[in-house]
Amino acid sequence: MMPTVKSRRPYDSRRRREQAAQTRQDIEAAAAKLFRERGYAGTSMPAIASEAGIVVETIYRAFGSKAGLFKAVLESALAGGSERAELPPAERPAIRAVIQETDPRRKLERYAATQPGVHGRSSPLYRVLVAAADSDPELRDVLNGMEARRLHGLGGLAAQLAESRALRPELSVEEARDIIWTLCSTPVHDLLVRERGWTPDSYRDWLATALKRELLEDLSESS
Repeated sequence: MMPTVKSRRPYDSRRRREQAAQTRQDIEAAAAKLFRERGYAGTSMPAIASEAGIVVETIYRAFGSKAGLFKAVLESALAGGSERAELPPAERPAIRAVIQETDPRRKLERYAATQPGVHGRSSPLYRVLVAAADSDPELRDVLNGMEARRLHGLGGLAAQLAESRALRPELSVEEARDIIWTLCSTPVHDLLVRERGWTPDSYRDWLATALKRELLEDLSESS
């Protein structure tokens, strides 16, 4: 009689990927909560692990360092979730809609409409980043890299406006890019919404009007 051989359970790679993604999301959620509450220096890796219900080694395997974890948390907040953060910006639905819009006024309105959500999610973490960057070289690199990527992306928006001959004639693409970069910055958002109490809708409408006024040649048809 032949011996009975136990069949091995097939390796479920999809399930393992889902579990790993969920663990990553749990870590990011715990870290975001503690970074906002305690700041960067006041948040330890063991505290994040305890909040997430895992061992601290799991965080290091997934993110490499505390600065690496903070960068991932901030990028998820900017993108609207860790899954979206894995996509190139041009492939994210809201940004794709801005790129595909052919009317310059509507393009700027669409972009302005993305900003209340972006800043609402990321502004507390951005303040933590700025506060810690002067004393932590790794976080200074995170801040510089984030602003460099933002400047590059807004250069693409300015270039689209120039290609459609919508920019005011006295503006170069670089000057238009810098205007968008400034008006859409976290400090400007926080001054109006956090300090002065503007609603997200009021901020969005003001931003759309300001962008059109500063960048576009003809406002006779703008709303």
